[in-house]
Amino acid sequence: MKIYPIKGIEISSIHSGMYEKKRLDLSLVKLSSNCLVSSAFTKNKAKSSCIIFNEKNLKKSNPKYLIINSGNANAGTGKYGMLDINDYCSVLKKISNCKMSEILVFSTGVIGERIKYKNICESIPKLYRSLKEDNWVNFSKSIMTTDTQAKIISNKIKIKNEYITITGVAKGSGMIKPNMATMLSFVATNLSIDKKTIKSLHKKAIEDSFNMITVDGETSTNDASLLISSRTSIIDYKQLSTNDKKRFYNAILDIYKDLARKIIKDGEGATKFISINIKNASSFKEAKNVGMHIGNSLLVKTALFAEDANWGRILSAIGNSEIKSKDLSSVEISFGKFKVFKNNEKAKSYNEKKLSRYLKNKEIEINVNLNSGKSLATVWTNDLSYEYIRINAEYRT
Repeated sequence: MKIYPIKGIEISSIHSGMYEKKRLDLSLVKLSSNCLVSSAFTKNKAKSSCIIFNEKNLKKSNPKYLIINSGNANAGTGKYGMLDINDYCSVLKKISNCKMSEILVFSTGVIGERIKYKNICESIPKLYRSLKEDNWVNFSKSIMTTDTQAKIISNKIKIKNEYITITGVAKGSGMIKPNMATMLSFVATNLSIDKKTIKSLHKKAIEDSFNMITVDGETSTNDASLLISSRTSIIDYKQLSTNDKKRFYNAILDIYKDLARKIIKDGEGATKFISINIKNASSFKEAKNVGMHIGNSLLVKTALFAEDANWGRILSAIGNSEIKSKDLSSVEISFGKFKVFKNNEKAKSYNEKKLSRYLKNKEIEINVNLNSGKSLATVWTNDLSYEYIRINAEYRT
């Protein structure tokens, strides 16, 4: 897969010692002075020091540098969380001659342990000297924690005889149920976009991608998402035709959806990728709520791991959601094309053998027709395996 650099954005990555095993764990991103950034952060009230630091800085300045580490979340660390951030950001401030308010920091990893801030301080001069545009692949590797593979995607679309580039990375494998953000994601484009528009595009893209996935129903203390416009293209979003604006947004959305699906496919211990398609709901909100209730049901997830067509668990999850209907007599449920529930009972065409064969697939669709309106939504999730329990039981050992 070809990865296209974004003019105006330079990156460097290094092994700083956050992990005992030698692996990339720290990145520095330099944004040119023209760059504009849209951000979204976790709604978890136990948010880490880096989220608090970023929210304050974004009110003061446009960011010029991003520091991102894996291996430690710098959350639940009291006064030391902010003190440590100030220490390593001071090193960058001095070497780059930027303001403290022009730095954003992102951390991911274990909660409640003090970050190895001295390692970051020592690494920043090396990172600063190694900045280059063509370093997105190493960036994607440096933000991995329990991820088994790097998550990166890149694309070009031609608008007005110029190629517009979009490149993005993300990390996430567990503790996933975002709320206006994802675990960590950084998507950038060279198209010139104004501040109001980039925020609007970012919000829509998140809602249709990262906010439609769930692994375990948990929102992290550190979830963060950035959409960056380097504004190095001579083409301005405002000058685009309605059709070209739509093409550009769809290209952005494809990047976000691809990263979201990669996260689900790499879910801790996952053996199945599950699409939950809700249609004919009274509203998008209802459709999403029903989809999330099914996707977060431990009973549904374990049944699918066992390749067991226990559709009663799906029915129960729907009933526990905020569905407007007084009963589920009009609801229809299918696994793929195989109907399992209709007219308030097991479907007449129900065939256990065919269902069992279907559920052996790596990718499974659960289709729910609420028959109460015209809205729809798709939620992506995975199954719950023995391996998920092992990974999280041994996370700190």
